[in-house]
Amino acid sequence: MNKKVLNFALLVLGLVPIILNSESIFKKSYAHMPPLEFEDIPYKYPVKYFVTKEQFRVAYTDQGTGQVLLMIHGLGSYLRFWDYQVSYFVNKGYRVIALDLPGYGKSDKPSTYTFTTEAFGDTVVEMIKGLDLKNPIIFGHSMGGQTALSIAIRYPDVPKVLVLVAPAGFEEFTRREKEWFKNVFTDASIFRRTTEENVWRAIRYDNFSNWKDEYEWLVEYRVRMAKNKDFDKYGYANIKSIWGLAENDFVRTNLNKIRVPTLIIHGDEDRLIPNPFLHGGNTRDIMKYGEKNIRNSKRIELKKCGHTIQIDCSAEFNDNVYNYIKQF
Repeated sequence: MNKKVLNFALLVLGLVPIILNSESIFKKSYAHMPPLEFEDIPYKYPVKYFVTKEQFRVAYTDQGTGQVLLMIHGLGSYLRFWDYQVSYFVNKGYRVIALDLPGYGKSDKPSTYTFTTEAFGDTVVEMIKGLDLKNPIIFGHSMGGQTALSIAIRYPDVPKVLVLVAPAGFEEFTRREKEWFKNVFTDASIFRRTTEENVWRAIRYDNFSNWKDEYEWLVEYRVRMAKNKDFDKYGYANIKSIWGLAENDFVRTNLNKIRVPTLIIHGDEDRLIPNPFLHGGNTRDIMKYGEKNIRNSKRIELKKCGHTIQIDCSAEFNDNVYNYIKQF
């Protein structure tokens, strides 16, 4: 991949922001620190494993008792992106299960897995049934939102409620755009070769509007993980996931089949949806498409909040979500 195409690809991935803040985004370097293996990522809660019928492991944490909230992370992330929800909802009387999708976090990274949102959905449903979770309320952030939509369409009796957090799945991609994704995103090492400065920018600028120093663990872990022995397997999972996200016609054209109550919650300063390089426009219009086509849905837009809204605006996010789900 030549430098021009690489930079273009990084822009579309959100690994380089289109507009840079006037202040320096690169605050601290972690490049001198040792590699961080996936199995050594510090998780706040004890990790358990569900073994699928294909004999690979799905990592998850399980806290509290009561109605189950099942939380699915987005592209390039892992279950710790729900850290700011777990204790809040446990204290409200819920059982909170957050998982690492195959290819991410502490879960296995099988090369034979397809990494589409439909495949993710099948694995999540297998886990729901295997753990005997009765009608969980399913949270999904970004790619996890598209996964949750696929579950609700194909397994209508599984979820009790959907909470879609800045979800993918509503944005339309042309056939040419889909082909471009597959032609350009072929080299998993693109993730390893991302500079530390671009990691800072992608996380701090593209995902947040209210950055705090306490979030720097997101940058540290990402920089250190890029040096671990299995990082290219993670990169491969991301590449295939990107292909799957672009192939979202099934979800977009079947939203009217969703029967469960659905909350769509997003920020008004989301810099990743719609894709800022290919489409432009504003997040509100994309989310309104979902609201219009999912019959029993409610949309909440939080002001001055970015794409990773569950961390960026955690207090406001948690209160709004709780006020919605407590009625079910």
